[in-house]
Amino acid sequence: MLNRLQVLIQRSFLAADKLFNACFGPRLNPLYHLGAISYFLLWVAIATGLYLYVFFETSVANAYASVESMTHGQWLVGGILRSLHRYASDGLVLGMLLHLIRHFAFDHYRGFRWFSWISGVLLIWLVVASGVNGYMLPWDRLSQYVVTATTEWFDVLPLIGGAMTRNFITNENVTDRLFSLLSFIHIGLPLAVLAVLWIHTQRTPGARTSPPKPLMIGIMGSLLTLSLVKPATSLAPADFATLPATVELDWFFLSTYPLIDIWEPITAWLLILGTTLILVVLPWLPPRRARHLPTRSLSGNAVYEPKTTWNVAVHPDDRMFDVHFGETLLDAGLREGLALPYECRNGGCGVCKATVLHGEVQLQPYQESILPAAERAAGKILLCCAEPLTDIEFSYVPLPDTKSLPMKQHEACVTCLECLGPDVMRMNLHLVSGEGLKFHAGQFINIILDDGAKRSFSFATAPPHSGDTEQIELHVRWIPGGRFTTEVFTSMKVGDNLRFEGPVGAFTLREESNKPIIFVAGSTGFAPVKSMLEYAFSKGLRRPMVLYWGVRTRADLYLYTLAEGWAREQENFTFVPVLSEPAPSDAWTGRTGLVHEAILHDFPDLSTHQVYACGSAQMVEAVRPAFVEHGISSDDCFSDAFHLAAQRPLAGSHADMVTLGGRDV
Repeated sequence: MLNRLQVLIQRSFLAADKLFNACFGPRLNPLYHLGAISYFLLWVAIATGLYLYVFFETSVANAYASVESMTHGQWLVGGILRSLHRYASDGLVLGMLLHLIRHFAFDHYRGFRWFSWISGVLLIWLVVASGVNGYMLPWDRLSQYVVTATTEWFDVLPLIGGAMTRNFITNENVTDRLFSLLSFIHIGLPLAVLAVLWIHTQRTPGARTSPPKPLMIGIMGSLLTLSLVKPATSLAPADFATLPATVELDWFFLSTYPLIDIWEPITAWLLILGTTLILVVLPWLPPRRARHLPTRSLSGNAVYEPKTTWNVAVHPDDRMFDVHFGETLLDAGLREGLALPYECRNGGCGVCKATVLHGEVQLQPYQESILPAAERAAGKILLCCAEPLTDIEFSYVPLPDTKSLPMKQHEACVTCLECLGPDVMRMNLHLVSGEGLKFHAGQFINIILDDGAKRSFSFATAPPHSGDTEQIELHVRWIPGGRFTTEVFTSMKVGDNLRFEGPVGAFTLREESNKPIIFVAGSTGFAPVKSMLEYAFSKGLRRPMVLYWGVRTRADLYLYTLAEGWAREQENFTFVPVLSEPAPSDAWTGRTGLVHEAILHDFPDLSTHQVYACGSAQMVEAVRPAFVEHGISSDDCFSDAFHLAAQRPLAGSHADMVTLGGRDV
């Protein structure tokens, strides 16, 4: 039942979107800006309400007269502003309801979105309560009806037990104190709305609180036209000695009041409280979205086991972040501070179009004309509609002159400097702030020098299972003439402080595949491999893994014993060291030559393997074409070079490769 209702409303919205796109264009489609339009209407209602409050008399004798004076005595200002206040408030309720219904239809209320959903339900009731209270203030026949019906409605509650009827619905008991109370409530409720609205908005990354200017102008023009054609006016003055024969209801705010007349008040309470309860628990009611929403993966009808979070790598930012279950790639990226391009957030404009480089996504419904089938087959997606089925890597084209938020910087203290070889130093860092750092195996940090220059070094240990760590291990290779590495080997000491930014990089282990893995490490390219291998061992990955570590001499195998120990302890791991220029003193009897030639000798057919290449840009440039010639898929060849799309080549400057894992140039 719930499934069918969602699909029906969803199709209605998609049809309306298509029509409105044709009329207004995707970027000005009001159905794509319901939240921002509601924000705008709230400000219009507040601004006009403040003016009206200045001239409103909070007394029994003068309330009605003061409203009439504003409406007719200063018609050009007060009368129009009163009408604007009324119609902006009506539009606010309509916008919020459509916003809520749209999120329900597209299943944007489950999982991590539950808080936004419940706070949205609370906002609607606060706005309705504020509007109902507002209709009590003009003190005309409609005010009399609203006050009478409200008191009768509340009097059935055990805690009140008729007290409101005895005190509020006779001429003798209506005093100036009542109007002061009503005015106080009419000020307090909007303040509560603003407070809850601020919390509600903070939960939505990149939420826009203002619609496009053409929409604002159009909305204001419509409100003004409506105010002139059908101005808001009062009925006759309130008189509790008689009952009003008829009243004209505002159905946006007073739609439940006829139920109080038709049914018993307690029945109306049960209906409204029951509806509210259903809305509150809706995020946890079956059926689960993974089973009932029409979703499509890029490669067909594959079924994927649900996870709590997925890892996402994005280019050209070279950043990684987590995406929660039910969260789109756009929402997750904006939450991370990336300047991803977007406009409608509903699959109608195409501004957030991107390319999947690796992994699978499911796409929520969108306008087919924006993303044709040919583009989907080529790996194109809409970030605002894409939810991951596996770990994802994607690329996008940044908007001109758009900058992402600066990467967070950290301060760390050097706790260990240990020579692992003639030109390799193990450097351990401890975060000074005590704040944990979350990283993925294979990522790196940028050490920031005094003049702002940066030096990149990969994490050399696996991330802890808890997700955060205060300890960092780096392998620093001395580069003759290198500014930072020379300092590390000559003058740096334990206790020195460093600044760095990160984690950075999208070179991480793809866990969703079952293919055997070949790791290729050159020199200190062993550091990210060590991180990934230790992570794989700790996770219990049973895929066959082999490490080819290519160096010049035996002394360059600075953690040879560690790698040999892995080979003895892990049944699915093999270690193959390769020396290109062994010295006579090495007495080397193992493999020699170029490391990629050793791999191709052992694996002439790479079509069923994954390869992770870690080292200098020159090494990566040498091994990649050779591996492709021997059958490796572009989707299965990964590199630790900056801006190198390991799955599909990126065009232009994004394809440039820069050494990772320890560089000082």
